[in-house]
Amino acid sequence: MAKPSIPKGTRDFSPIEMAKRNYIFNTIREVFHLFGFEQIETPSMENLSTLMGKYGDEGDKLLFKILDSGDYLGDLDVKTLLRETIKKAQEEGLIVEQNAKSYDIKVPIEDFDIKLKSTIKKLIDSGVGREKGLRYDLTVPFARYVVMHRDELSFPFKRYQIQPVWRADRPQKGRYREFYQCDADVVGSNSLLNEVELMQLVDAVFNRLGIRVSIKINNRKILSGIAEIIGEADKIVDITVAIDKLDKIGLENVNVELASKGISDEAIAKLQPIILLSGTNTEKLQTLKTVLASSEVGMKGVEESEYILTHLSLLNIQSEMELDLTLARGLNYYTGAIFEVKALDVPMGSITGGGRYDNLTGVFGMAGVSGVGISFGADRIFDVLNQLELYPKEAVNGTQLLFVNFGENEAAYCLPLLTKAREANIRAELYPDAAKMKKQMGYANDKQIPFVAIAGENEIKESKVMLKNMESGDQQLMDIAQLIATVAQ
Repeated sequence: MAKPSIPKGTRDFSPIEMAKRNYIFNTIREVFHLFGFEQIETPSMENLSTLMGKYGDEGDKLLFKILDSGDYLGDLDVKTLLRETIKKAQEEGLIVEQNAKSYDIKVPIEDFDIKLKSTIKKLIDSGVGREKGLRYDLTVPFARYVVMHRDELSFPFKRYQIQPVWRADRPQKGRYREFYQCDADVVGSNSLLNEVELMQLVDAVFNRLGIRVSIKINNRKILSGIAEIIGEADKIVDITVAIDKLDKIGLENVNVELASKGISDEAIAKLQPIILLSGTNTEKLQTLKTVLASSEVGMKGVEESEYILTHLSLLNIQSEMELDLTLARGLNYYTGAIFEVKALDVPMGSITGGGRYDNLTGVFGMAGVSGVGISFGADRIFDVLNQLELYPKEAVNGTQLLFVNFGENEAAYCLPLLTKAREANIRAELYPDAAKMKKQMGYANDKQIPFVAIAGENEIKESKVMLKNMESGDQQLMDIAQLIATVAQ
C-alpha cells in the first residue's frame, strides 16, 4: 500500500497550528471591522473566462484548470477532444478532409502518431474540456461579484474576504500552491484617502501582531512615465514584470531579462539610476519631479504618491514608509498606487501587497468603477510569527480545565460542574473514559491544560472538587464558584 502523502505546495495544520492561524485571521478580521469593511465569500472555482487574461501571461500560466467532468474519459470530454483534435490537425497540415467522415494523412505515417500525440497534448494544455479554474486571487472574483450584484450594493463598497487561493507555482520556502489571502477592497471611489486609510489599516494589523514591517509604496503611473522617458512606452508590462524581480534575481539578471524582451541597451542604461534612486521620500519625489517633468502620466503618479505620503505623515504610523521605485507588482490590472509590505526581522518575501485598479470591472461589462485594495498573505505571516515566536500565550491555549473521570457516579457529579464552567466561558472538558489517573494526567500534560479538577468520593461528600495547578503542582479543595474564579484569573 502506498504511503499517504499530500500534494507539493500544500500543508496539514495541527490543532496548535490552527489556533495560531485563527489568531492571525481574527486579528485581521477585527481590524477590517474597525475600518468599516463587510465580509463576502465567492466560490473556490470560477469560469476560466473570468480568470484568464487578468494576470498577464505569467499569471495565466499559474492557473489551476479544472476538468468539466469528473470522468475525464466521459462521452462529452472524448467528443470535445476528438472534435478539437481534428480541427487542430487540419490547421497544422497533418490531415485533410476527404468528405464528412474521412481524412487523408498528409505527413509520413511514421511521424503521424508522434505529431498527433503532440497536437493532443497542446490541446489538453490549452484547456480543452476545462472551462473552470481554481481562483488565483480574490480580487478578480471580487470584481466579478461587484458586476453581478451591482444593484444590491451601496457605493463606495468596502468588502473583505478571508479565503484560500491556488497557484500552480513551484513550491519553495514561503511560497505555496494553496494558501489563504485576507483581502480588503474599496470600489466606487477615486479618492486617494482610500489609499491612506488602507496603509493605516496595514499598520494597525502589524502593530497588533507585533511584527515590525516596512511598507513600500510606488505608483504604476510613475513606472509608465519612466518607460515613456526612456523611449520604451510600449514595453511597460515587460519592464514592470522584470523590475518586480529585482529583490529575487538581482539587477544584472533584471537587465538580462529586459534585453531579452527587446528593450534597447540605451533604454536599460537610462533605467538604472532611476530604479536605484536613494534618499528620503521627499528627496526621491523632488528628483522624480525633475526626471519626469516631460511625462504627464509620470507627474500624475508623483502627485498621487506625494498626496498619500503627506497624509500618512499626519497619522501616528508606526511602520517604516518608503517610496520604492523598484516595486512594480507584476499583475497587469494595477493602474495607480501600489503597495508591498515586508517583515524587517525575518528574511521573507512580501507578506502583504495591493494597489489601485481603475477599471477591473470593465472587463465584465461595468466600466468606470475604480477600486483599491490590499491582500494579507496569511501563510507567510504565520511563518514570520513562528520564527519570531510572537504568539501570545492565550492565543494558542486550548482547554483550560480538565475534569478527571473516576467512573459513572463521579462523571455524573462532574457533568453539571462542567456545564457551569463552560457557562462562565472557561474552555473545559471531561475525560470520557474512567482510565487510570496517570493516563488522564498525561493527557492533560500533552494538551498543556493548566488546571485539572478531581472529584472522588470525599470531594463529592463535601460538594467540592480538588483543583490542581498543573504548572505549580499545588492542589486546593474548593467549590465550583471558587474553581471558576481561580481558572478564569
